[in-house]
Amino acid sequence: MKTKILKLCLIILSFSLLGTGCEKDENFFELQIGDENPVIKKEVNGIEFKFCLLNEKGEPATVFNEGENFTFQFSIINNRQDSLPFWDLNFYRLDDFCAVNSSKKYYGKPFIFIGSSYTPVSKWLPSKKEHYQFKVPWYDERDEWVYFWAEFMSTKQPLLNRGKYYTQFAYAFTFETPVREPEVITDTITFKINFEIK
Repeated sequence: MKTKILKLCLIILSFSLLGTGCEKDENFFELQIGDENPVIKKEVNGIEFKFCLLNEKGEPATVFNEGENFTFQFSIINNRQDSLPFWDLNFYRLDDFCAVNSSKKYYGKPFIFIGSSYTPVSKWLPSKKEHYQFKVPWYDERDEWVYFWAEFMSTKQPLLNRGKYYTQFAYAFTFETPVREPEVITDTITFKINFEIK
């Protein structure tokens, strides 16, 4: 009798562990090479995040020709009723934000985040009117540039050879003004785009 109970418990435990392993993280968003819709577009806490790669025609894609440059595009849209403060630019400091990797190598980022200016008026995401959109090509001819209130320097990345690559970053976004309680803090959200140079 004890043996049957033990076997039954082991079977139940195995199925419960199998079910746990099959659950997908609700904050992990991934594109595969050749996906029909090559744009990650997800709303979290009333804030819409979009991440994709653009080909030289400005179209979202996950497959590029050898010798073709591509552009990272990341945008945030406030779908809430009220404007949100947006001072947290630390995702630019991440080693993996807009970085390229393969299974064997880290290729780096197309920019270095220099810093930001503190103009309180410009650091708000209006409700459903405008969006924050960051675009940077992998190979960037600019030396330095300013976008909204942030300053960047190009790393002058070379075009990629044929192969399979990915870009992935994870971040918990905070919408707050300094010395006040945050209005919105997301859980850590992970974005991953698999892509290919043919």
